[in-house]
Amino acid sequence: MTVVHLGLPPVRAAVPAPGEPRPAGDALADTFGRVAQDLRVSLTDRCNLRCSYCMPAEGMSWLPLEQTLDDAEVTRLIRVAVTLLGVREIRFTGGEPLLRKGLEQILAATVALRTSDGRAPETSVTTNGLGLERRARGLVRAGLQRVNISLDTLRPDRFEVLTRRDRLHDVVSGALAARDAGLSPIKINAVLMRGVNDDEAASLLRWTLRHGLHLRFIEQMPLGPEGRWDRGAMVTADEILTALTDEFELVPTNQGRGTAPAQTWTVRDADGRQGTVGMIASVTRPFCGACDRTRLTTDGQVRGCLFGDAETDLRALLRRGADDAALAEAWRAAMWAKPAGHGIGAADFHQPQRTMSAIGG
Repeated sequence: MTVVHLGLPPVRAAVPAPGEPRPAGDALADTFGRVAQDLRVSLTDRCNLRCSYCMPAEGMSWLPLEQTLDDAEVTRLIRVAVTLLGVREIRFTGGEPLLRKGLEQILAATVALRTSDGRAPETSVTTNGLGLERRARGLVRAGLQRVNISLDTLRPDRFEVLTRRDRLHDVVSGALAARDAGLSPIKINAVLMRGVNDDEAASLLRWTLRHGLHLRFIEQMPLGPEGRWDRGAMVTADEILTALTDEFELVPTNQGRGTAPAQTWTVRDADGRQGTVGMIASVTRPFCGACDRTRLTTDGQVRGCLFGDAETDLRALLRRGADDAALAEAWRAAMWAKPAGHGIGAADFHQPQRTMSAIGG
């Protein structure tokens, strides 16, 4: 079997001259020529799993509820993003977004909005799958279109070690219920770790093909407990591709993938089932030059970069009575200051103070 590896040069955007002022207009532009149209909204920092690469087993300090945005505040900021700032896609994240009781109401309010071209924003959720089995149809009725589900292993013993919970059956049931409810595509996000689950690349792909799901491998990122990330323990996208080629035929589908984080391949198994597999190589092949994302944390902070520490406090503006125009202007200013890239490979890189569960994926 043959496969094309991740040897593409990073995407680079045109850079304005030093000191060039932010141009007039509504878009969430930055100084590197990128425009954010994809909003990631964290609905909670809480989670009902304790994945070892994401958070410690015990001792997490959750945000007090009074510091988090309520449903009305979340929907107002989404409205500002869509109607004033050019956002076209909304992904709800966490923590675990299914723990948010008002998720269906927030979804319904989101799809009632219209972008500049008269369409409803695209909606998706990234979830660990717990509770999805009983809520999938209601989420579809509320307007959800797509779902990403985290699943790193198909072995119950490993799942319990990785997540510190015996809930593999619930995740699998949730994924299949989402498929049966009409959500499409359903993407399975898997992180492989050396000596832990790095022998499961092929079995995960066989399983997703059998059930009509789409697999995405994600390189482990430095967003968990302080001091726990070990680059040497990270299984790279190229290593995963090499492991898959003995069993599968892979044909690249989006070498010029634009702003999509995953490079994807069409794949066919021995029984003729066809699907896709993707690699999100944030560490070894960063795609910062094409990033079109802006992030809103559950406590109302705007972040331009997942790996940065710079934040702009929209919650404070909201609660001081700022109008929509002022909120939009603060958001534009925050994105204008977005860095060129995350700099994981740089000698002076430091892990963000917040973990992934507190930032939102």
